Amino acid sequence: MCLLGFLILGLKVLSRTPAIIALVVLFLSIVVLMAITLIQTHQKEVLFPGPKYGIVLDAGSSRTTIYVYQWPAEKANNTGVVSQSFKCNVKGSGISNYAENPQDAPKAFEDCMQKVKGHIPVSLHGSTCVYLGATAGMRLLRLQNETAANEVLESIENYFKSQPFDFRDAQIISGQEEGIYGWITANYLMGNFLEKSLWHMWVHPSGKETTGALDLGGASTQISFAAEEKVGLNTSDIMKVTLYGYEYTLYTHSFQCYGRNEAEKRFLATLLQDYTTETTLTNPCYPQNYITTFTEAQVFGSLCTEDLRPERYNPNNTITFEGTGDPSLCREKVASLFNFSACHDHEACSFDGVYQPRVKGSFVAFAGFYYTANAFNLSGSFSLHAFNLSTWNFCSKNWNQLPLLLPQFDEQYARSYCFSAHYIYHLLVSGYKFTEESWPQIHFKKEVGNSSIAWSLGYMLSLTNQIPAESPLIRLPIKPSAFVGTLAFFAAVALLCLTYLVYLCVLSRNQRRSQHALDNMVDSE
Repeated sequence: MCLLGFLILGLKVLSRTPAIIALVVLFLSIVVLMAITLIQTHQKEVLFPGPKYGIVLDAGSSRTTIYVYQWPAEKANNTGVVSQSFKCNVKGSGISNYAENPQDAPKAFEDCMQKVKGHIPVSLHGSTCVYLGATAGMRLLRLQNETAANEVLESIENYFKSQPFDFRDAQIISGQEEGIYGWITANYLMGNFLEKSLWHMWVHPSGKETTGALDLGGASTQISFAAEEKVGLNTSDIMKVTLYGYEYTLYTHSFQCYGRNEAEKRFLATLLQDYTTETTLTNPCYPQNYITTFTEAQVFGSLCTEDLRPERYNPNNTITFEGTGDPSLCREKVASLFNFSACHDHEACSFDGVYQPRVKGSFVAFAGFYYTANAFNLSGSFSLHAFNLSTWNFCSKNWNQLPLLLPQFDEQYARSYCFSAHYIYHLLVSGYKFTEESWPQIHFKKEVGNSSIAWSLGYMLSLTNQIPAESPLIRLPIKPSAFVGTLAFFAAVALLCLTYLVYLCVLSRNQRRSQHALDNMVDSE
């Protein structure tokens, strides 16, 4: 209104050229100021930072797998929304097998790392973090020969320091960490932590229950599930985990030497104890007509079988096992691997005297659990009766029939599926206390979508809590320095014009008053 008043007053009382010029310049300055302000505020372009990448090496007891994960640089509630974008299985055995030649451990990574370099944009190599987590195989090696374990890790660290990526750490993770990360992976992939809303925003799903995790590796096995709130925190197996702004109370336990490979070594060792003189032993878990030979070092060289070594142990001596394909005897003998009597009939106990709350809700069984069930053409959810029926049917087969039954035939795995099935039965039913009613709540899975169910994804999710989020980049249509300079210039011009017009108005008013006073004096005379 003030400006409009000035314009009207200027048109009425100001007819001189400077006043008209000042009015025009003032008007144009105001238009320019409004225009550049609107353009700068409404035409800006928000550029969200591109994806970030992370590399995790899952160094298991039998092999190493390299996973590449990616997530948006802006994060949800301080935890990145991570997805698996690449996976490569390293050829050869696990890194714990390089104890005698630690310098050779990283050489096996080269082929996969070349593929990883091609997958991740070159411009992001330097900002891509690399982590190596070694599990039960290296945990056993550290107990057996800590110097050798450290030398293997040091060799791997030296290798990655020569790579273009940001190498952060190579460590041996605990069994408890392995269990927790596996639980995080399973629930993350099944959408129990986050889901997309109607507005395509990541939100916490309302009232959704979490899923328990069952992991069977080569040297250890883990069970993890959400414990009831009333469970006390007076045990080391109860943990608090915070993800996406929510806290969870977990029970998790890792059983060292109860992984599939180490358990089978212990089983072969117990068979040998029954026969002290024979060099050819029968194995009820091996298929009929199957014969294989091991050295004593292959059976007793592990820390898990060290206390079962015969008095006249010779690592070079050979032992021959002949399969009889007897599923009933196999199940009976496999039970001896567990010490169920140590629980003294306590319900909150699995085996070996280990505390465990009652299992409840759904579970996902992955790794060795899945591969064994898959060999029997079972996957997802099925009854305990179906599992037992498939086990008996498979274990009664002749060795020559197995290539026709298995989707992929590999002697090392094929000969052991019968043992694995009976071992899984005792672990889940006699140990963890799953029943015919609760068994169908177990879902045997390898992956969800395109992401493998493995502890490594949970590890990456946990690590992204420590990676700072990046703010979106705002690209303005006018450079800030140019915008401020232009704004200041036209504001100064407008202020000068306004000051000049006010001056003219005041001057005009004073002239009218003087003229009015002069006219009154003339009239009075």
